[in-house]
Amino acid sequence: MRTNIVLDDDLLREAFRYARVKTKRELVQQALREFIEQHRRLDVRDLKGRVRIRRGYDHKKLRAGAA
Repeated sequence: MRTNIVLDDDLLREAFRYARVKTKRELVQQALREFIEQHRRLDVRDLKGRVRIRRGYDHKKLRAGAA
C-alpha cells in the first residue's frame, strides 16, 4: 500500500541512529514490526491465577552451570 506521510525529521535522525537500515521505508517497516510484536506479547500480569507452579519446583536448578 502506497502512503504519503510527513515524518518528524528529528525523530527520523534519532531512529536511524538505533536502526540498522538505510532507507525510510525500511525504518518505517521495522518500526511497525516492533510495534506489532510489542502489542502481541502477553503481559505476564495477565497470567495471574492461571498458572500453578509445581510443588518442589526449584528454578535455581535450571540455571546454567548449577549443580
